[in-house]
Amino acid sequence: MERFGTLSFGHYGPLGGGRVLTARDMLHQAIDLGVGMDELGVDGIYFRVHHFARQQASPMPLLAAIAARTSRIEVGTGVIDMRYENPLYLAEEAAAVDLISDGRLALGVSRGSPESVIRGYETFGYTGSQDPRGADIARAHFDTFLQAIQGKGLAERDPSSPFGGGTGMQGIEPHSPGLRSRVWWGAGNRDSAEWAGRMGVNLMSSTLLTEADGTPFDVLQAQQIEAFRAAWRESGHRGTPRVSVSRSIFPITTAEDAMYFGRTGEGDQIGVIDGIRSTFGKTYAAEPDALVQQLLADEAIRSADTLMLTIPSQLGVEFNLRVVESFAKYVAPALGWNPDGERDDTPARVTAR
Repeated sequence: MERFGTLSFGHYGPLGGGRVLTARDMLHQAIDLGVGMDELGVDGIYFRVHHFARQQASPMPLLAAIAARTSRIEVGTGVIDMRYENPLYLAEEAAAVDLISDGRLALGVSRGSPESVIRGYETFGYTGSQDPRGADIARAHFDTFLQAIQGKGLAERDPSSPFGGGTGMQGIEPHSPGLRSRVWWGAGNRDSAEWAGRMGVNLMSSTLLTEADGTPFDVLQAQQIEAFRAAWRESGHRGTPRVSVSRSIFPITTAEDAMYFGRTGEGDQIGVIDGIRSTFGKTYAAEPDALVQQLLADEAIRSADTLMLTIPSQLGVEFNLRVVESFAKYVAPALGWNPDGERDDTPARVTAR
């Protein structure tokens, strides 16, 4: 494990006891958390994106705000639902955030996760899907997005324009040359992981897989990672792609930790999501020494270079910073993380498409 960071869903709403976490609270707390983690030396802060829900939905302003107040931490998404996106507008926004952050954007995208509404992307204006879950729209948007961030000319210049239109084709602006190497695809199964490898983008794998054959979750995920890397190599892409996995991990170091998480440690779960039998990864909650041994036995964590800790954002900045600090101090070094070590930040080199 070379890097670790946090993954937040950005939940807000009633907290009980008459307390309410507002959208404003959530956003400001996310910025403060990013600043605190940057000071701790944590490698990344990432946000889930959900529409029509009391969760983070517009990540670019938030990532830009965190980038402007930090100096080293990676800012990113895990993941943006491409069914909802204008790919060219996303390309402009992503390039702007990447430039503001001096190349610290890790842009995770995918088809997206199950929604609280029916085909919500159609309400955003993206219709005509032939797939019940809109995967064809997501892939088409992603293809256009990749062309845009690679600098391909997409609109014909107007030679009569008073603004220096010229001739030929014009790409989107701003353009961030290194952004292409910092794009990740969130894959929920081996097929989508292999597709990401063929496309030459990095891999994000979360706490669920749309596969369920009785194989332990970490083994399934390690197989998914290997399939991704094999597809990358077979496609002739150069360089080494990055791979992240996310986990619910809570070092228990105080009575408060034990109160919240002491009974949450559980095994893998099988359930149905989006109509598909799926495997959900376990929650890890234990004292640091025991936690280290459990995580060292996790095949996918051993295989990935980046670990994302899912955090309970509703518990506030101070609590979450303490959880992250405990992980950094008592657990992460035993998994290979060195807060002062060199990171391989050489971007993967991919075949232009």
